[in-house]
Amino acid sequence: MEYRQLARCIDHTVLKADALPADISKLCEEAVKYNFAAVCVNSCYVPLVKQSVHGDVGIASVVGFPLGAASTYAKCEETREAVRQGATEIDMVINIGWLKAGLIQAVEEDIRRVVDAADKALVKVILEAALLSDKEKTRVCEMAVAAGAAFVKTSTGFGPAGATVEDVALMRRVVGDKLGVKASGGVRNLTLALAMLSAGANRIGTSSGVSIVEECKSGHAASQG
Repeated sequence: MEYRQLARCIDHTVLKADALPADISKLCEEAVKYNFAAVCVNSCYVPLVKQSVHGDVGIASVVGFPLGAASTYAKCEETREAVRQGATEIDMVINIGWLKAGLIQAVEEDIRRVVDAADKALVKVILEAALLSDKEKTRVCEMAVAAGAAFVKTSTGFGPAGATVEDVALMRRVVGDKLGVKASGGVRNLTLALAMLSAGANRIGTSSGVSIVEECKSGHAASQG
């Protein structure tokens, strides 16, 4: 894959609790330089990102992050505020406890109401796949399709494990070409990024976007030499 094409698959991400405004500004500078698909930040930093990015770089805000256990009302209000401040994408975490309890209708309604609150902003539904059985992953993907989401996403990066090729492949099989698939959590090198894309992902969430693209760029330059 050509490095510029790869960059357009990456959500350049900083979500750590101790992230400083300076970290977010650097993230935005890198996103513009490399023309990443989007930056992904906690909602308090959406206004700063709005001031700092331009061109084709989207603004993704996480919602209900990282546990997914906020009330649906709170998730919807966070979504509305993020969109009002400039977010073009919303990465929401499902209510995992409700799913485990078999409260399927409540989980789907949680997703649907966030999709409605997001209006024209696209919504990525975070499964936190390491906590789910394959049956549960399948069910959430089906709910995301039914609720009108734009993507399903493997992980927050704060759970017991991150993205796996197997989970990405399962999610792609379930959603087909109806939704995007975002692999997120632990994708820190080119080999793993390409494996996720080959398995069916079309977005990669990572804080290592620069090094991944530079690794791809170096390989491309070497092949041209």
